[in-house]
Amino acid sequence: MNKNANAILLVEDNPDDAELTRLALARHGLDGRVTHVSDGMQALDYLYRRDAFAERTGGNPVLVLLDLKMPLLDGIGVLREIKGSDSLHNFPVVVLTSSTEPSDLQRAYDAGTNAYIAKPTEFAQFLSAMKHVCEFWININQAAPQSTSAGVRTTAFGELN
Repeated sequence: MNKNANAILLVEDNPDDAELTRLALARHGLDGRVTHVSDGMQALDYLYRRDAFAERTGGNPVLVLLDLKMPLLDGIGVLREIKGSDSLHNFPVVVLTSSTEPSDLQRAYDAGTNAYIAKPTEFAQFLSAMKHVCEFWININQAAPQSTSAGVRTTAFGELN
């Protein structure tokens, strides 16, 4: 894996699932690149560099791993905001969730997800899934150039920088 890749934003409210994902990413040399937030509002704060993340340094994430079922703002709301934003819409977002409900799958794709992964229950399968996700999105995919525009934008979630 490319250790010089920008950050991976992990949006996951379950501490055990977050730790499992971090462990899987660490197995592929990406442990120092993961930023974890535990709800959808924190994810938007991170992406828009506001509130607790107003002073964060470094570039934007090369990949967002997004759970669906979260407090405050669910994954679909985060996904809609990312894909509706002029400055964020090109970010790859992979839904990583325990839900296999067809309605969740449809809603995620309707909102613009780039991929949908139901978390495997076997650890070896989870490691394999994370290996393939990382290999594609970090090493193979040619990401769109990041926008340098950074104005304040008003949305249903308030002002966004």
